[in-house]
Parts: sequence; C-alpha cells; structure tokens
Amino acid sequence: MESLALRSAVVATGLTSSVASQTSVQTRATVSSAFIGKSIRVNTKLNASAVPVQQKFRYVRADAGAQTAQVETVEKKASIKDVPESEFQGKVVFVRADLNVPLNDACEITDDTRIRASLPTIQHLTKAGAKVVLASHLGRPKKGPEDKFSLKPVAGRLTELLGQTVELAPDCIGAEVESKIAALKNGEVLLLENVRFYKEEEKNDSEFSQKLAKGVDIFVNDAFGTAHRAHSSTAGIAEYVGKTVAGFLLEKELAYLAGAVKAPARPFVAIVGGSKVSSKITVIESLMNVCDKVILGGGMIFTFFKADGKDVGSSLVEDDKIDLAKDLVALAKKKGVELILPVDVTAADKFSPEANTQVCSSSNIPAGWMGLDIGPKAIDQFQDALKGAKTVLWNGPMGVFEFEKFADGTTAVAKTLAGLTKEGAITIIGGGDSVAAVEKAGLADQMSHVSTGGGASLELLEGKVLPGVAALDNA
Repeated sequence: MESLALRSAVVATGLTSSVASQTSVQTRATVSSAFIGKSIRVNTKLNASAVPVQQKFRYVRADAGAQTAQVETVEKKASIKDVPESEFQGKVVFVRADLNVPLNDACEITDDTRIRASLPTIQHLTKAGAKVVLASHLGRPKKGPEDKFSLKPVAGRLTELLGQTVELAPDCIGAEVESKIAALKNGEVLLLENVRFYKEEEKNDSEFSQKLAKGVDIFVNDAFGTAHRAHSSTAGIAEYVGKTVAGFLLEKELAYLAGAVKAPARPFVAIVGGSKVSSKITVIESLMNVCDKVILGGGMIFTFFKADGKDVGSSLVEDDKIDLAKDLVALAKKKGVELILPVDVTAADKFSPEANTQVCSSSNIPAGWMGLDIGPKAIDQFQDALKGAKTVLWNGPMGVFEFEKFADGTTAVAKTLAGLTKEGAITIIGGGDSVAAVEKAGLADQMSHVSTGGGASLELLEGKVLPGVAALDNA
C-alpha cells in the first residue's frame, strides 16, 4: 500500500490515502458545549478535482456479546474518477448524498453547505449524461413521513444551484418512483424523498435495500457524514448494484482525514477539545501514535487537572475517568509525544453568557467557579506550540464558544490555523463543533479542509471502519 505524503499542494497532486486497521462501532456524535456537555444550538470550500483514494481496512465483525471477532480485509476502493465518463452515459446513477441541512420553522434552509458540497459529483454525472437519482435523509423522523422533514426545500435549492429543474419524487421507493426514474432523460436529476421516512432504512433492511436498488446501474456514495452508518442507502444498496464507487466529496474527506493519521507532513500537531475525555479516548490514543504534539482543550482538561491533584472548582470532571487521564499522560510520555494542557483558564461563576468571569491558573480554580474557556496565557502557549507545524488536525473547540465571553480561545486557535494555512501547512478541521467554530469565526475558507462529517470524522480518526466505504467496489 502506498503511504500518503501530505504537502501544501495536496489537492493539486495525485494523492493516495491509507487507513489503518479499523473496527466497526456505530456511535452518534452530538453538538454540545465544549466544557459542560450541554447541547447548544448555534447559528467549505470544496475542490471538484478530488484526489484518488486508496484504503485498506480490517473490517471487524462481532456478534453481540461475542468475545472474538471475524476479521475481513477490504482492499483499495474504487472512486468516481476510476469510471470513464462514457460509462455513465444513459445509465441510472444512484447518488447517496448528505443533504441533511438545517431548516427554520418555516422549512427554509439556513445553511446550504452540505448541498453545495454535493455539487461536484452531481455536475460531473450530469455532464457525462447520466440519469441521476439523488437520495438523502433529513432530520430524524420517527413517525414516517412528516412535512417538516421533507426534502422539498432541498430540491428547490438544488434547482437554483444546478441551473436545471430537480424534481422531488413523492417517495423513495415504489411504482411511482420507478416510473419517474424510467422517464429520466440523460443529464436529468431526480431527488428521492427522505429515506428515513422508512424505519427499514436505519435497520439496513435487505428488502428495502433491494427496492432502492431497483433499476439502478451504478451506486455512488458521496455522503461522508453518514458513511459510518450501515444503513440501506449507504451500505445495503451496494449489494444489489453492479458498480459501486466513491464520489468526489467522500474521496476528498478520506484523503485528508485518513492521510492525516497515516503519514502526515511533520511536525504534526493535533488539537482535541470537547466536554468529556470519555468521548475522545480512542481519538486521543490513535493520534498519539502519529502526532508530535497533542494539545488538549475543552471540558476534558479538568479531568486531567484533577488527576494531577489540582483544584478545579465546580468545573466539569468525569471522576470515573481520572485513572484514564493518568493513563493517557503516561502513554504520551511512553511514545515521546508532547501532551499540552492549558496553563490558565477563563472561569465563570455560572454557566451563562452573562456570567461573571475571572482568569485563573490551571492549578487553582476557586470553589464555585467553573472553567469555560482557555485563558490568555494558554492562548499564547498553544500558539507557540503550533509554530512551525506542517500538519494540524483540530477536533473540538477550546471553550463554550457559543457564548461570546468564552469564545476567545476557540477563535484564537482558528485564526492561528488560518495563518498556518497561508504559510503552507495542511490544516484539517475534523468535523463536529470545530466546523461550527471556524464557520462562526468566518475562517472556514481559510483552512485546507473542513470536514462535512461529525461522527464519521471521529470514527475515521479513531481508526474504525466506515460501512459506507467498506461496501464499495475494490478498485
């Protein structure tokens, strides 16, 4: 297997990415405060010339309660660029995209980033004369079809962006849908209704998968955000379609994220934030195998501080993970990785945007006060640690950036990474809250890559298999 050499001209080069041994575990990432674990709602630039993908998975399957697992090797995967354009001419191409965009109460799209991210693949196929059938989920419908979860707004936005009519089918399976697919002309696009209107979708039901595959010649998975889910439209359908390949977006995500953990340009620095160390254990462990430095921020730092005998006030602490924090510190020393924790924090007397604040040493946070951001000295400390970095991977904000008083640390890191990008470093925003943070700072377009995946990004960084990728054809 070729190794990945990430350089400043990464997107322009013919690049191959590799993924190490992976285990299939399905978890759902949630957007939450980086310091206390409470959910807070807050209000990328993609290159169409995506790079080739090469992966090698060890796909581990285990029955519930089993003590052993069956290991299956999954070799190099095919991408849309491996298929001559002439082969798409007149073919029905089912594209699983991630069009799960946020809607307001009036069912209007408030952020079309994911729709725009899907355009390179769709446009490539329409230009090649394919009959494009798009599928996606939107939200989490629990009671079957509901208007608030309809993809109707997405069809309208796609029509605007593509400059051609994109009809919304009344369903995602059934005779009427099959009739509309059969009526498609070369270069036309049909959007299926929300696949999660059927409970069978998330169960990866084989009968439902076969219904989705009816009349389909080629399956393209371009939904990185759901590639970690073994659902009918992401994985099951692949068993019933003759040719299955990765789309441009999925390809690019794998190239950056998998490449970062396999063979990065050095020095390689990882920045990991988040409310709880328990949610990032495997990520931190995996990164310690490849990083030169690991910077920690977010609420998880207080578990490390308490493990070191420091006073943390009323800051978030996972008491049952104190030994784990000690183990991670020991692991860093063993591997020669510099583990960096903030020297000071900005503390609050309550969790509120209107809270009183004070800057405290990390060694002594007063009783009744909780740390909600890294402090000014920590910002300088982190910036010094990032100087000269050639690859930086960031997953998780430094504080409760949703509140202006506690956004300084996260904003400073975002600005620092934007500066490093200009200096030729590869800067990767690894999904989830980090994406929201750089977008809020207006700096998303100044990063090398901003991932569209949340849970998928985490699982890939942890070294786990993504079922939506494993299901694709080997190249």
